[in-house]
Amino acid sequence: MKKLLLLPAFIFLAATAMAQLHSFVVSGMVTDANSNMPLQAASVFAQNTTTGTVTDASGKFTLQLANGGYDLIISFTGYETYNKRISTNDDADKNLLVQLKPKEKSLEEVSIKSNNEVKDGWQQYGNFFTEQFIGKTANSSVCSIKNKEVLKFYFSKKRNRLKVLADEPLLIENPALGYVIKYTLDSFTYDYTNTNSQYAGYPLFEEMASTDEALKSSWVAARKKAYQGSILHFMRSIYQQQLKQNGFEIQFLVKINNADTGIRLGNFYGAINYAKDDSTGIASFMPNQPDMAVLFTTEKPDAAYLLANADAASNFQLSIINITQGELIAIEQNGFYYDQNDMLITGYWAWEKMADMLPYDYRAE
Repeated sequence: MKKLLLLPAFIFLAATAMAQLHSFVVSGMVTDANSNMPLQAASVFAQNTTTGTVTDASGKFTLQLANGGYDLIISFTGYETYNKRISTNDDADKNLLVQLKPKEKSLEEVSIKSNNEVKDGWQQYGNFFTEQFIGKTANSSVCSIKNKEVLKFYFSKKRNRLKVLADEPLLIENPALGYVIKYTLDSFTYDYTNTNSQYAGYPLFEEMASTDEALKSSWVAARKKAYQGSILHFMRSIYQQQLKQNGFEIQFLVKINNADTGIRLGNFYGAINYAKDDSTGIASFMPNQPDMAVLFTTEKPDAAYLLANADAASNFQLSIINITQGELIAIEQNGFYYDQNDMLITGYWAWEKMADMLPYDYRAE
C-alpha cells in the first residue's frame, strides 16, 4: 500500500537531493503493437505504490522510484496489461519500448459473458464481493467503491462459482488510512464449493489531501497500526534480520496425530535458509518445511476476526504461509517479494484485505 509538511525551501531541497541518491529512474515509450503508433495517456505505475504517471503525446513516460523492487504496470483501455518486474539493480533507467497488444476475447470469456452474466449483479452480490475484496475489518467499514457500475458479475451453476470483472479500474476510497486506490482488477473468483476467494489486479495508491491536522495525524496513526504485523512488516523484518525485535516468531507446521502442530525454532534465519546478495541487495529465504506459521506477538487479533474464527488464538495474530516445495522467495529492500505465486497465505493476513493494505513506499514514522 500514501503527510504533508510545509518546510523551509532549503530543507526541502536537501531532502529532495538525498531522496535522489536513493532512487532510480525507469523511462520508456508505449506504442500499439500492430501499428507502432504511440499511445497517449496510457497509465504507467509501480503497482502497490503511490508512484504513477501517464504517457505524453509521444507515448513517452518517466518514473522516479525509491530503491527497491516493483512490478511496473502499463495499461490502456482495450489493450492487454503489461507487467514487468523492475529493481534498483536492473538497467531500468534505460528506455523501455513497450508494445501493447489489443485485447482479444477468448471463447471462454465470450461464453461466460453470454451465458452467465447476472443482470442485477451488484444487488445480489455487491455486499458479498465487498466483504471478500475490501474486507471485514474496522477500516473496511468506512471504505467504498465509487464506481461500482463498472463491475460485472457472472455466476456459473455448473462450477458453483462467482466471477467478477471490471470494465475500468475500480476507484476505492479509504478514509480510514487516507488513500484513494485505483485498482485495475484482472478478475475475482469465489468458489462456493470450497469457500475460497481469489483475486488478481494492480493497485495504485494516491494520498488523500487535507488541511485538517487532526485528520492527517489520525491517518499517520492508522497507517502505523495497519503496518504493524502486516506481511509488508514481516518481509522487511526478514530482510533486516529483525524478526524477534519486531515482534515476529516463526514456527514450522508438521502433522502430529493428524493435527497441525507448531515446532518452535531456535534460529529463524538458519531454518529458512536466509541469504543476502551484497552485490544486488536482494535477500532470499527457502524454508526447510513448506508450511510456516508466522506469529505476531505484540498485538492481539481484531475482535471481529475472533468472532468469525472461534478456534483462533486470542493473544497473538497467526498467519500461515505455504511455499511451493523447492521455491525460493526473494525480498527487495522495500519489502517487495517474489514470486508471490509461489506462496499461499491463510489465517490473519488473508483476513486483512484491501482496506488494510499499504503501498510499498510506505515508511513508518
